[in-house]
Amino acid sequence: MAGFDDALSVLENSTRRQILMLLVKEPHYPLQISELINVSQQAVVKHLKVLEKADFVNSEMVASEKGGPPKKMYKVDQSFSIRLDLGPDLFRTEHRRIPAGGAMKLSNRLPKELEGVVKRMGTRRKLDLGEAIDVLGELDLALEKIDNQRDAIIAMHQQVKKKVSSSVSEHSNSYEERRLAHAIMNQPRRPLDLDLFSHGLRIQSMDAEEMMENLRERLLRDFASSKGDFVAAKKGTPLPWWLAK
Repeated sequence: MAGFDDALSVLENSTRRQILMLLVKEPHYPLQISELINVSQQAVVKHLKVLEKADFVNSEMVASEKGGPPKKMYKVDQSFSIRLDLGPDLFRTEHRRIPAGGAMKLSNRLPKELEGVVKRMGTRRKLDLGEAIDVLGELDLALEKIDNQRDAIIAMHQQVKKKVSSSVSEHSNSYEERRLAHAIMNQPRRPLDLDLFSHGLRIQSMDAEEMMENLRERLLRDFASSKGDFVAAKKGTPLPWWLAK
């Protein structure tokens, strides 16, 4: 699967997007695509090479139905989602693979309101057009609900960043220290790679470690003041990664 930046580079071209919109429905050959989108066959072939190199499409030789020479057919095999959230105090990117499998295999990952859809789908290999349209309508409603919830969560994420920005500026002695604080907030559940961080800012690893130590002391003070001098928790409760040295 292509990385986020590579995927954006491929998809920024409108002709390639047109080609993909055709190929997700069924396989096509270059001349067929050329006639459908009104672009020269030579240009279509060049775009298909870019898409194939990025693993967006695959090709195979298929025998002609009319007895002519075999044709090179292109199709889409991969399934993924690309997300970009952008705004003040907000920059999030995601490139996620869509899980494979039928309704029963996916059932434990679906919301409860779709249990009826799972039962209707079961292990059936085919649906008639009317039923498919009905099921897709239910899935669209569920997606819209989840998207609305996600939008609200992203907005809350943005508000937290906005409310903490003055505190970050007040307690940071340099631009690099502010960047360190923001780097931690961007991935609060995962330990920060200080070597990668220092390389990105072109500073010494020792300087990054010193900044991290100063920030850790501040976080400990904030943690103690918000939770109390002693923090009660059940056995096995994970502590924030930045508490560990």
